[in-house]
Amino acid sequence: MSSAVPTDRTVLVTGATSGIGWETARLLSDQGCTVVLHAPDTASGGAAVERLVAAGADPKRVDLAVADFSRLAEVRAMAAAVAAAHPVIDVLVNNAAVAAPERHTITEDGIELSLQVNFLAAYVLTRGLAGPLTARPGSRVVNVSSSMHRTASISWSDPNRVRRYSRLAAYAQSQLALTVFARAALPADSGGTAVSVHPGVCETALLPLYGHEGDSAAEGAARVARLCDPATELEPGAYYDRTALSPAAPVANEPRTVRRLVKLAEELAGQAA
Repeated sequence: MSSAVPTDRTVLVTGATSGIGWETARLLSDQGCTVVLHAPDTASGGAAVERLVAAGADPKRVDLAVADFSRLAEVRAMAAAVAAAHPVIDVLVNNAAVAAPERHTITEDGIELSLQVNFLAAYVLTRGLAGPLTARPGSRVVNVSSSMHRTASISWSDPNRVRRYSRLAAYAQSQLALTVFARAALPADSGGTAVSVHPGVCETALLPLYGHEGDSAAEGAARVARLCDPATELEPGAYYDRTALSPAAPVANEPRTVRRLVKLAEELAGQAA
């Protein structure tokens, strides 16, 4: 069975300039993967690549992809560039995330900031990489979600939460959407598997949403990287809490919710096209 696992795996990690994203990229690089590291801008991306090479990564097996996820046009352009450079992608880690701001913030695309960066950009990117992600069997999409999705509801009639905004509710909504998306990220006949994972409360920029203390980013990354490993068997569409298969919020498992979310994402992405 192990002989069927490709040795030339290519992985794309979003939000990889710091925290869990960078540590995940480092761990996957240590495993011999070609790593495409996503950054919101060239400066932070270049610095992250330099740190990765300094940590032992082969510079010939590290690539940089740049897109500001608050601008969907940049996400689409990045997807096209990555697909052209890497016709086969074995793993996509949708890790990029921001805390919803205190004040209600709408992007240039007309979408609430955390909903766009944490979910919709991942949706657009995953769809844009459908070719490379289905180029050979065994591909994986790992959505780095949050246990806060359990507290959330999706405001179907007002997803941008214009009428009633709470930063915690907005952030939780984005994490619920990302968790639900694991059930629709890859075609059923693609031979690939998509899951979501809560990596634990970790010492990253998002820590203030959860508390004052957390695990190290490296510990959280190890839980993400484990799900990227072909040796780890995955349940399609499942939710993992750290290393354990865990029940997602009941609504996340409803086929109707999955269909409604895909329809909503297409509408939001369409209005921003």
